[in-house]
Amino acid sequence: MRIKITYFSFTLLLLCLFFVSFTNDNPFFNITAKDVELKIPKGFPKPKYTFAKNKLSPDVFILGRRLFYDNILSKDNSISCSSCHQRIAAFAHIDHRLSHGINGRIGTRNIPALQNLIWQDSYMWDGGVNNLEVQPLNPITNPLEMDETLSNVLLKLKRDSTYAQLFKKAYHDTIINSERLLKSLAQFTGLMVSSNSRYDKFLNHQDTFSKAELQGLKLFRSKCANCHTEPLFTDNSYRNNGIKTDTSLKDSGRFKITGVEKDKNCFKVPGLRNIAMTYPYMHDGRFRNLREVVNYYSSPKNFEKSADLSLLKIGTLNETEKKDLLAFLMTLTDKEFLYDRRFADPGVNY
Repeated sequence: MRIKITYFSFTLLLLCLFFVSFTNDNPFFNITAKDVELKIPKGFPKPKYTFAKNKLSPDVFILGRRLFYDNILSKDNSISCSSCHQRIAAFAHIDHRLSHGINGRIGTRNIPALQNLIWQDSYMWDGGVNNLEVQPLNPITNPLEMDETLSNVLLKLKRDSTYAQLFKKAYHDTIINSERLLKSLAQFTGLMVSSNSRYDKFLNHQDTFSKAELQGLKLFRSKCANCHTEPLFTDNSYRNNGIKTDTSLKDSGRFKITGVEKDKNCFKVPGLRNIAMTYPYMHDGRFRNLREVVNYYSSPKNFEKSADLSLLKIGTLNETEKKDLLAFLMTLTDKEFLYDRRFADPGVNY
């Protein structure tokens, strides 16, 4: 029996050493100062979050990446940020209508994509969080998601020798506190910048559009850009998009935060970059694909009376217009962002 235990322990030690060595030595995961430079894409506005009080550093970024992919943030150590924010889906939750938490719990809203976050002045569908650094507190403490306390997360991190090393390397001392935890996550998520789609390359004369894509762009600018404003494809406002309230969820949106009547059933206008990869759609994930979304917006009779008046400008779209619009939306996929090695899970063998 003792021999078996010794053999198991030795094998586990070898696996741990291999993993640490693999992560440290593999150039795929190596992060340099150049990797954490903030470059504002051409045509983008000044960001809302500037890292002015969170100096960008490779070691802080690496700490944030490790935390993002680690189940240690959840109460039973079973799910991580990446469980819902999946890289292949521009860090949305592909094919899941609502968020999934520990013990199979189901949340009340669709998971938004994580991209171009530093240009947002608030987060969540209802804008309940107004700073990138404190945004992770919401899923960590949400009973339907990670159901953990910040104090317990810190306790677990302090007991973990790997995190002791990572925090020391990032901040040059052994202090592990909430500020450092949240700032490191902000560095990792804040550098998720998507700006190299075919649309961007078309604007920069590096690519061409088909006839359908060009027509779709014209349609988009005349029908949709009032809310989904270029180049971020959102105006960061909260609007009532006219869909019927899900009677099982009874989600009143922005009204929950402000208590103001006009905010009832208003939700944040999502950015549309990588929209083809972030299905399902709407705050409750009711539409499974882009075709369903376009079909919905293509007919004013679908809208509730309380819908934002700007929706009426869309009018009725015919089948050709719908296809053109879909063709354009596909050009917003940014493969360079989706396959950016900096945001890959360091625990996966590539």
